[in-house]
Amino acid sequence: MVDRPRLIVPEIVETYGVSTDTVSKTWAQHPAWPAPVDKRGRFKEYDAQDVAEFVRDHVEREPVTLEPTRLYTAKQLEDAGIGIKAATIRADRSRGRWPAPDDTANGVNRWTGATATKALEGRRGYRRTGRPGHSQS
Repeated sequence: MVDRPRLIVPEIVETYGVSTDTVSKTWAQHPAWPAPVDKRGRFKEYDAQDVAEFVRDHVEREPVTLEPTRLYTAKQLEDAGIGIKAATIRADRSRGRWPAPDDTANGVNRWTGATATKALEGRRGYRRTGRPGHSQS
């Protein structure tokens, strides 16, 4: 019988291109995070397939297609399923991590779908072109 591949936190970090804190303090705290199957040194070992399924189901999101010229409020972007709450957009805007609105008529910040899509491209959590264990060059 062949054992299924297993990963420890440093290997998960390398495989998925995230920080140790992301794995230990965010992913591992999620109720759906897989239970450890063993221990290697000081690290818990996780079934690699279970980790991949967790990432697929709870971390990666398919990019949402927004109408490029339509104007969206932060709430409309949230409702469109971009995976970011309106409050996060507003907070990121105040911290310079979200672009300036394309329109501010009547005191309402609105972004075109093209602007929002470009802003989302640089955020973590959106499906990358490569898969774990494959080159992402």
